[in-house]
Amino acid sequence: MEEYGKILIIAMPVFLALIVIEKIYGIYKKNDTAPLIDSVSSISSGITNSVKDVLGLSVTFLSYEWLVSKIALQHLDANVLSYCIAFFVIDFYGYWSHRLAHQINFLWNKHAIHHSSEEFNLACALRQPIASLVNLFTFLLIPAALLGVPASVIAITLPIHLFLQFWYHTKHIKKMGFIEHILVTPSHHRVHHAINPEYLDKNHSQIFIFWDKLFGTFQEELDDVPPVFGITRPANTWNPIKINFQHLSLLIKDAWRAPKWKDKLTIWFKPTGWRPENFEEKYPVNKIENVFNFEKYGTQNSQKLIYWSVAQVLITLLFVSYLFDNIAKIGLPNIFIYGFFIFLTIYSYTELMDKSKYAVLWEGFRLGIVICIIGYYGDWFGLNRVIPNSNYIIFTYLVLSFLTTFYFVNFNFKTYQNQYINS
Repeated sequence: MEEYGKILIIAMPVFLALIVIEKIYGIYKKNDTAPLIDSVSSISSGITNSVKDVLGLSVTFLSYEWLVSKIALQHLDANVLSYCIAFFVIDFYGYWSHRLAHQINFLWNKHAIHHSSEEFNLACALRQPIASLVNLFTFLLIPAALLGVPASVIAITLPIHLFLQFWYHTKHIKKMGFIEHILVTPSHHRVHHAINPEYLDKNHSQIFIFWDKLFGTFQEELDDVPPVFGITRPANTWNPIKINFQHLSLLIKDAWRAPKWKDKLTIWFKPTGWRPENFEEKYPVNKIENVFNFEKYGTQNSQKLIYWSVAQVLITLLFVSYLFDNIAKIGLPNIFIYGFFIFLTIYSYTELMDKSKYAVLWEGFRLGIVICIIGYYGDWFGLNRVIPNSNYIIFTYLVLSFLTTFYFVNFNFKTYQNQYINS
């Protein structure tokens, strides 16, 4: 946990800087592909995923370390060769786990968040799941285990492999010549994120594109079919925690309502999107039928709300940085209390971004939690030793946040709505 937290301390400002550069470049080229409120939602999703990972809130039924101990035919040292083998096998593992997440109903729940943005930009790469609480695909690393690649090499290579998937989430880089035949490029990945019928469930590769060509899932980006992004059952919320469990919620409802026991049991393993017979008519859900004729979610917002949302995510990143840099000092079980605060924070301000009247209640709950934490411990997890009077700073921020949320819900939203209707 602590080591991964230290890695993220370095990675977060790099990702954020690249997102800002893409935004500035888009404005300069008069082709801004990164609306601020969409980017805030994406970054917030990345925060929830990283906090979940750092806190170890996932279960692996079959550990790689156990695999190596049982089936290794030899034992490699941690050298260049073992890292190359690890990277190649992890990419194979990534292709199949990714492809299965698109093809099996219950697995789609953990991956839908990544496709939920109706934009395509660097920030949307950070839309990673918190719903992936169980790792089912360690067996795909068997080739590396047979060759005796050390578990420490796999542990280091996995986050590197993940971080290398960041750069190709952009519309600003067009086709890249001969590189298109070797690596996954922005063009390939635009196809993957598109909901056009021509592009659905294509290009699952993560680093090397030849997996798609080898297993029959490759699709080139077509000049006459511009990719349209999102998911066919749109999320219609900026709240990443809600998005993480939307598909699961529908599966549970459909399984409960299904009259046949066969459907109740098999719905989880059917192709993604499958529902029992006549359920689309009996229990309709919003679905995009014409990809070139639908309204993107949340495009009408006051500038005040947009800038406040940006401020909230930046402040949250400061809280997260302190957590990641002080995991050992904060200790158990306090890191889980801290993690709960981060999740509550993101839930609260993204509810405000959705213009929900309940945002005030969530913000009030958050303020109450902070009062309890500081009242009980006398300090914000040791922050007073780093920043004197930090209790007053945090309390002032929470009160200001509550009052600002109250203002938006009771005044700004109503005023802006009237202006929008009359315009």
